[in-house]
Amino acid sequence: MPIHFNDLDVISEAAGLKSVLIVPCNMCPAATVAIREKKPFMQLFRSLLKSLPFEQYLRKLQSRLREQGVNTEIFRSNIYHQWFMCMWTSAQRKKLQIAAKKHEAVVVLGCESATETVRDAVRSTGCKVIEGMEVTGIMNAALRFHLPCNVSFEECRIVPISRQKIENEMIAAAKIKNNFPSSCFGERAGDYL
Repeated sequence: MPIHFNDLDVISEAAGLKSVLIVPCNMCPAATVAIREKKPFMQLFRSLLKSLPFEQYLRKLQSRLREQGVNTEIFRSNIYHQWFMCMWTSAQRKKLQIAAKKHEAVVVLGCESATETVRDAVRSTGCKVIEGMEVTGIMNAALRFHLPCNVSFEECRIVPISRQKIENEMIAAAKIKNNFPSSCFGERAGDYL
């Protein structure tokens, strides 16, 4: 299933910039927005291979940035296999590099792997890389098809990706709260908390 995200504060990160290139992954962020908005992920007869809720999200983000005096452009990946930013071809990465040269920053809407894809592609441009979303978990949902050719995610739950991350945060919090030396803690937080 797709990765689920929360939005990060792109507007304050872009403060003072003149132009940004928005680089969206078209799968997981689009699924997140569709679920959040409780709308179909895709409506094949209305918008072939585009998620209308995600397109609206992108337009709103552009509008909010323009209100702050930031010019925007969206880097599009129209070929289906290019939807997953973490699996872009070298040719797609080169296209991004060329497009990014016209901007001061790149806003990435995707996971850490997508961000790494963009960071690698724009390294030589000097563009600032701004993460627009953070991972909150993996979506566990039922995929449904409704007439006329609508695709939706229903009965969605967010499953944490890493219990280890949560355990490490618990250990760190307990160390700070109780001022215990590191040697008091084992490998797993649950063993001591």
